[in-house]
Amino acid sequence: MDSESLAAAGLLAALGRASETLAELHHPFVRSERFSHFFPPAGARVGVTFVLPDGREVRFEVSIAASGGAFHVEGGVEAEGEPLLELPRKSLPGVQDALAVFDDYVGEVAAPATRLIGQLLEELSDN
Repeated sequence: MDSESLAAAGLLAALGRASETLAELHHPFVRSERFSHFFPPAGARVGVTFVLPDGREVRFEVSIAASGGAFHVEGGVEAEGEPLLELPRKSLPGVQDALAVFDDYVGEVAAPATRLIGQLLEELSDN
């Protein structure tokens, strides 16, 4: 396999791992739906959206895109457009380094899920 094919295989594997990790996030009182999107010209975003009992949506997502000779990785959590966790955008020249950051960001986005959803549910019950 040539280097571009290896990079593509690595990217697909990373997207699969991210999708599985984020799909495992759940809460017994909140419905969730995972998503994956490709976006132009060469990017992909994976995540999960939780819908709170009051209808608000909470998104946990990570993305990777190639442009301008670099790979750009982002991640975060937001509730109705309000950031709850923002990871800095990292631009890296090599795909392997970008995939390593992407994997790290998946873990960082997934880690606070139970706590954040719990806090939002608690706020609902307090009102």
